Amino acid sequence: MHPSCLPFAVYLLAAGTFLMGTTEFVVAGILPEGADAFEISVSQAGPAITVFAIGMVVGAPAMALLTLRLPHRVTLVLSLVVFGLGHVGVVLAPDFAFVLAMRAVTALATGAFWAVAAVVAVRLAGPGRSAGALGIVLGGGMLANALGVPLGAFLGQASGWHGPFAVLAALALVYPVFRLVPASAAGAPPLAGEVRSLGSGRMWLALAACVLINAGVMGMYSFVAPLLTDRAGIAPGAVPLVLLAFGAGALVGNVVAGRLGDARPFATVLVLRERVRREGRSARQDDTARRVRTGPPSRGATVVR
Repeated sequence: MHPSCLPFAVYLLAAGTFLMGTTEFVVAGILPEGADAFEISVSQAGPAITVFAIGMVVGAPAMALLTLRLPHRVTLVLSLVVFGLGHVGVVLAPDFAFVLAMRAVTALATGAFWAVAAVVAVRLAGPGRSAGALGIVLGGGMLANALGVPLGAFLGQASGWHGPFAVLAALALVYPVFRLVPASAAGAPPLAGEVRSLGSGRMWLALAACVLINAGVMGMYSFVAPLLTDRAGIAPGAVPLVLLAFGAGALVGNVVAGRLGDARPFATVLVLRERVRREGRSARQDDTARRVRTGPPSRGATVVR
């Protein structure tokens, strides 16, 4: 194998994170359709995103520890089965409360898959290619934003709220992870060692950075459809195109950063941090200029109904 090439199983794992990322974010693109389907407001439908996020936060570390002794392939297959059945539950849900319950179950399975997929990808890639392998696997989630979410939004607008979830259920249940991912990874660390790793200050610092970044993204993305249509004046049919542009940028950034991270990790982080800081300052200046031109919003203005 060429040193720059990664095992095909890494790309297969990325296909799995593509499914997981699509279900995580697709609700944002079809939130108005979901609200109409259950005869509730958009803000009342928002918990379909919140519940999933909470389930991911709990599911990733908890399921990683609970499945530590299972072969990695078994954990991945079980996660996909639960993921698929959870989506079947969403399709057949009699009310919105049942949707929330199924979203929570699906989130736990998603957290387990993401945690194990990252470990397997790093071990398959070997030394010197771990950041690139992680970039590919996490890039599946970014591709979900670039392709899965816009397609889900198109499908949701054409066939209704349930359409994207039915397709995701079918894809998860035929996903061939059991054929190409190794049955186990030798030398799985003991549980005590995994728990001791929680005392690493560097790990918590990296985790805090991830929390801040994802909180900012999710805070905007959760209600992106009504923000675009109600506040920005974009036609509903164009919402998937905006989601496509957002996802394409996320995908390119994730893959490129993964490649650069193998060669110059610290320089990559510093450059990206400075770029984000400048973009944030530019956005604040643009918002201030807009407010000066248009004046403050009316007291009764709202973002979502």
